[in-house]
Amino acid sequence: MDASRVIADLRELDRRTGGPGGARRVCWTEEWVAAREFLRELVADLPVEVSVDTGGNLWAESPGEREELVVVGSHLDSVPGGGWLDGALGVMAAVEVLRLARSPARSVALVDWADEEGARFGRSLLGSSAFAGTLDPSAVSDLTDAAGGRLPEVLAEHGVQVGAMASAGEGRRGRVAAYLELHIEQGPVLEAEGLACGAVLGTVGVERHRVVFEGRAAHAGSTPMDRRADAGVAAARTISGLQEIAQRHGGVCTAGRLDLEPGIVTAVPGRGELLVDQRHLDPEALEAMLTAARDLWSSAAAGEGCTVSAQRIWGIEPLPFHDGLIGAARAACRAAAGSERELPSGALHDASELARIVPTAMIFSSSKDGLSHAPGEDTPEKDLTAALEAFGALAKGVIAGGVPSRRTRRP
Repeated sequence: MDASRVIADLRELDRRTGGPGGARRVCWTEEWVAAREFLRELVADLPVEVSVDTGGNLWAESPGEREELVVVGSHLDSVPGGGWLDGALGVMAAVEVLRLARSPARSVALVDWADEEGARFGRSLLGSSAFAGTLDPSAVSDLTDAAGGRLPEVLAEHGVQVGAMASAGEGRRGRVAAYLELHIEQGPVLEAEGLACGAVLGTVGVERHRVVFEGRAAHAGSTPMDRRADAGVAAARTISGLQEIAQRHGGVCTAGRLDLEPGIVTAVPGRGELLVDQRHLDPEALEAMLTAARDLWSSAAAGEGCTVSAQRIWGIEPLPFHDGLIGAARAACRAAAGSERELPSGALHDASELARIVPTAMIFSSSKDGLSHAPGEDTPEKDLTAALEAFGALAKGVIAGGVPSRRTRRP
């Protein structure tokens, strides 16, 4: 891998679609189209066939001795004001893999997944879920963006018919021997341990709930403390208790939003709405965390004389990656950077969807200050270089015919 060439491609992409305010490659916008045009420029002189599937995913395929396919890639789209590396690193690394693949044993395909971020319509992993066969088109047909634009109409402007998205994997999905992705960690672990890169165990499962506490609104000055049914206190006790649950089970819990009514300083809150996010790589531990959280908010409500109800907003099971490919990724990181670190991904990636159907692996590079989805997102070039070298070695071995089987690693 020529890391300097990949980094130069990333800098040029940032020049075209970034700036002081960060990346502007929100999917289904002009800047995202410009990013894809640059990608087409990079592969124009390579012996590849470029196409876009019914899910909006862009492919550049190089034939090998065998029909079975090694897929490498990530996503060019970004959040508003995002960073220069998130997603783009994996796509530009895939371009370099195509440059180096000459008469490969297995065929090789670069993929740029459409709308990984879900920044415009709120539905993440859109293109990769269409390819994996897990997308229900009817479930996204009524989504709108902040300006009121409907998802089916906006996607149609880019040649994507929502009703046909479920066929995105036809003709290619059955040929895939492995999916490999390079990404920044988007967290502080590798940097804190002085490591340039690491092998990813899988993506965590997520449980996301809306919890509503109903108490009694009252005057803040004339209502004695022992006569209150304070929904705000019940919510606060829940927020505090979630930290202990996460620490006890080795996962993460977040109360990302709290709304109180009537929301004025002179009134005891009569209603509190809390959004709770829990994540863990182990499905049994995730279930235990959810059970503990339910007990927590029920106890907090009863203690304050409130009632509580909870609605599941969304969830996804933990998705472990392929055990043999994890071992190969770890060996590649050891050779490139002396790192044998394995770590779970707390964020979801397109690899989450691919891991459902094919042997999958990821390599993470470090992230400076653990920062991502922000203009300050960065990784030292020496760490990018090591991660690119590790990814190149992993891809080379798999393209040559190594590793894949259908077994997956379980926590």
